Amino acid sequence: MPHTVATPPRRADSLTRDTIIDAAIALLDTAGEGGLTFRALAARLATGAGAIYWHVADKDDLFTAASDAIVARAMEAAPPGDTPQAGIRAVALAMFEAMDAHPWLGSALSRAPGQLPTVRILERLGRQVDALGVPQERQWMAACALLNYLLGVSGQNAANAVIAREQGLERAHFLDTLAGAWSRLDAQAFPFARKVAGQLRAHDDRADFLAGIDLIVHGMQALQAGR
Repeated sequence: MPHTVATPPRRADSLTRDTIIDAAIALLDTAGEGGLTFRALAARLATGAGAIYWHVADKDDLFTAASDAIVARAMEAAPPGDTPQAGIRAVALAMFEAMDAHPWLGSALSRAPGQLPTVRILERLGRQVDALGVPQERQWMAACALLNYLLGVSGQNAANAVIAREQGLERAHFLDTLAGAWSRLDAQAFPFARKVAGQLRAHDDRADFLAGIDLIVHGMQALQAGR
């Protein structure tokens, strides 16, 4: 008798773009960017690749759509804040947490400059920059400074966390070892690094991140005062 090959069960409900994006996010979270293939996605969704192509053009389109979904949710979760500075801090922290939870997000945003995910963040930041009273001719510069700091630091923090997990590094032990190495550097060549070595042991990534946001905002307020 001829052998029959079992075919995977097909989904009974209709496939939607949102369903595909959610499945892509789950794949990216568990397998990283390299694990996001249409074959893996089709298996996860119990459908054929052709059905997916009906909703998304290609992997780049899917990657951007997944990042936009995460950013949109982060912006929705960020409270408006009682003051412009509080609103900026809320947006910044929401993105910091989102990129920490989804380490691939930094790569996705860097590969889609000027597209909707980044514009969503810029829009929220820009409204607060305007509310701060920053002169209009300097609002682009101010909003971009916030955006670039936010994406750069959040992305680096997420990348560091991935490296630590891959290498089995425990944060406190790693920082203690690093601080010890800094404290033994040449005093003539590295006076500042030696001076702050003790602070390296106990620093808080989120607190440091928000302190940087506050420094940028204070600079904006100085622009307002000097207009």
